[in-house]
Amino acid sequence: MSEVILNKLARLHSGKAPRVLDLFAGCGGLSLGFHSKGFEIAGAVELDPHAARSHGMNFHPGLETHAQPVDITSVGPEELAKKLSLGDTDHAIDIIIGGPPCQAFARVGRPKLREVDEHPEAFRHDPRARLYQEYLHYVEAFKPVAVLMENVPDALNHGGQNIAEEICEVLETKGYVAGYTLLNAAYYGVPQMRERMFLLAYRREITDSIVFPKPTHWVQLPPGYEGSRAVALKFLKRGNLIKGAFDYIAPPEATAELIPAVTAFQALGDLPAIFARKELAEGRLTRGARRFDQPVPYGQAIQLSDYARLMRSWSGFEAGNALSDHVIRYLPRDYPLFARLKPGDQYPQAFKQAKVMFQEALEVRAKQGNTIVEDSAEYEALKKSIVPPYDPGKFPNKWRKMWQDAPARTLMAHLGKDSYSHIHYDHDQARTISVREAARLQSFPDGFKFSGTMNPAFRQIGNAVPPLMAKALATQISITLKAFHENEYEQVRATGAL
Repeated sequence: MSEVILNKLARLHSGKAPRVLDLFAGCGGLSLGFHSKGFEIAGAVELDPHAARSHGMNFHPGLETHAQPVDITSVGPEELAKKLSLGDTDHAIDIIIGGPPCQAFARVGRPKLREVDEHPEAFRHDPRARLYQEYLHYVEAFKPVAVLMENVPDALNHGGQNIAEEICEVLETKGYVAGYTLLNAAYYGVPQMRERMFLLAYRREITDSIVFPKPTHWVQLPPGYEGSRAVALKFLKRGNLIKGAFDYIAPPEATAELIPAVTAFQALGDLPAIFARKELAEGRLTRGARRFDQPVPYGQAIQLSDYARLMRSWSGFEAGNALSDHVIRYLPRDYPLFARLKPGDQYPQAFKQAKVMFQEALEVRAKQGNTIVEDSAEYEALKKSIVPPYDPGKFPNKWRKMWQDAPARTLMAHLGKDSYSHIHYDHDQARTISVREAARLQSFPDGFKFSGTMNPAFRQIGNAVPPLMAKALATQISITLKAFHENEYEQVRATGAL
């Protein structure tokens, strides 16, 4: 074993906090989970300016160098180490975490790429799909004792390539033991059904097996999630194997004996109500950028769920008495429609209900003596003011009203575009979720700050790894490292293997 790894393991054996470098860090969901377990967030690499500033504000307040965007394709490990005053790359970092951009791996993005590039497999040539190679370059330079990578399930089948398997193979040639699996955040206390691939690796001297954290919560996942997992795993099944999946590990099983998953109501029910139609009528909700400069008091104390209490009291990330980002989208056409939707309704149901509302409006005008002629300019203007323009056959999942008694469906970066995927379950509030509510559904504590205005904040939240999911993984890494230092470190050191 090299002297570099020896020094890192000796440092950790002495009780020092593991130093973490977060690549493709976003605003810091993974970082926050590791920070909560006592890991030191030494630095981060993030290209998006708002996300980079958010990471800096939360983990290195006042240090401008940690709030600057970094392009991993043009800033190498040595330059980053110098920029962040980390020291030489060999000794600066103990653990590397991160998730290369998932858009190139997600099936939903491939048709667009084909269309733009006029190539039947254009998604294979998306440069974002090669960013995991930059990740491995950083691993080679910093020589961490442990590695964690996150990505979408489709990383298991990217144009016939099993990206996760390939990464494991590369890491194994560099002296690591590696494995990957699929985990759903709802099983780990996050009020959201979010399925992702996680890859873990340790220096071979530390362990000869990979263990993922056991679930703490249980929920019956809807068929779509089971189907998504089946699609992701289809090339790993016997008889249909494109590439040997020797490093795939079946997810730890969640059973009904565990405590129920956190629901949307438990996550959001204590937050101040925003009655969109009332605020619109009173002129308090207007068009324009939503900034985070108007604190919203929590309001009268109510019975808090355990989850809400955690979000309010997360050590180092308490919000005080008010929230700064409890703001919503200006959607005047749709508030009355939101109020009529039932929990679970999606766009086809919304479109059907909107047409009913349009007919009702026509009848009201007819009773008032103003019969509107079909296809007239007045008819089309009224229709446009009530009925959304999207084809329900092409956009069946564009809208969804949440259930209050179940975890939310997956939050996506597309929240930064319209937020229709998460319509509040409360009929009286009749709106899409606020920035702070989105953060709650991702398990960001109330005192975590997001740079920018509403749209970039939504995008940061949708792109993030839920901090509680990250905390479960950080806990497992801590357990593995502790077991090595308690049971094997002295013996390995004495035999000279170190």
